[in-house]
Amino acid sequence: MDGSTSTGHAGTTARTAVQKAALAVGIVFLVVGVAGFIPGITSNYSDLTFAGHHSDAKLLGIFEVSVLHNIVHLLFGIAGIAAARTWSAARGYLIGGGAIYLVLWLYGLLIDKESAANFVPVNSADDWLHFLLGVGMIALGALLGRRRHDVVTGHDATISHSGRSTGAR
Repeated sequence: MDGSTSTGHAGTTARTAVQKAALAVGIVFLVVGVAGFIPGITSNYSDLTFAGHHSDAKLLGIFEVSVLHNIVHLLFGIAGIAAARTWSAARGYLIGGGAIYLVLWLYGLLIDKESAANFVPVNSADDWLHFLLGVGMIALGALLGRRRHDVVTGHDATISHSGRSTGAR
């Protein structure tokens, strides 16, 4: 297997668990990105700014958002959906994206929330959500990306550290 989706006997394409996870995460990010532009789902919508800590808009009344923040969610969603096309891209999206979210978590903990450094913007609720997303995405990528199920043979292929199949078992 080359890391792409497997084609079954009926010619249908089956996604691996890691591909399904990347697709689900991507869809959630798209929904969150769109929701950030909907008054009512986003409180203080009239205070939504393009970027910066002056945006008082809050998704679900909890998470600080801006136009830039929403665009980042939309782009992350598109990336997840695109990455779900292959096993290796899906795994990379989840692990790499999780690492990005852990860096954002640390960044959010270290910056002064009232400074220009808070350009996305983030608040404490965002920080802890970023931590959970980072850990969750890495866990999904690492755990679900350990084996690929070959739909044609019905066997699992163990994946070596290089990402190549070591054979069906």
